[in-house]
Amino acid sequence: MAEIKDPENTILMELKDGIVTIELMPEIAPKHCERMKTLARAGAYDNVVFHRVIDGFMAQTGDVRNGNAAQGLNLRMAGTGGSDLPDLPAEFSRIPHDRGTLGAARSSNPNSANSQFFINFRDNHFLNGQYTVYGRVISGMEHVDRITRGEPPANPDRMLSVRVAADA
Repeated sequence: MAEIKDPENTILMELKDGIVTIELMPEIAPKHCERMKTLARAGAYDNVVFHRVIDGFMAQTGDVRNGNAAQGLNLRMAGTGGSDLPDLPAEFSRIPHDRGTLGAARSSNPNSANSQFFINFRDNHFLNGQYTVYGRVISGMEHVDRITRGEPPANPDRMLSVRVAADA
């Protein structure tokens, strides 16, 4: 487990294989970080599937509207929704999309990010300046590497729970 320097800006994501610790970057993307903490505190990310997992690229999740079968929602729709909160404006920066960074998923509109995000399996610098980076995995990347692949995976992995470290 990594040393947590700022519990208020650290996310603990429980996957089937263990805990992934994510350090948020509020100085780079304050609105995206605040949204993740708001949804985590509401339990909105709990049991949400990884609906798009591309080997050698990234694992995408966070569709809190359509990605939770426990709420009786249609998993075929996972990836098409967000949350009930308004979309976020882009917070692009010079932070590169390196292995383990957290990026905001969005439509073709740069200001359409909401609740979905992805974790890069490798350096994906072709995404630099096009998608908001707002966090990075500081421990547990080996658990991310074991997420089941597919678009969508036949038996998708889930975020079992997502918490702000200050609340854990």
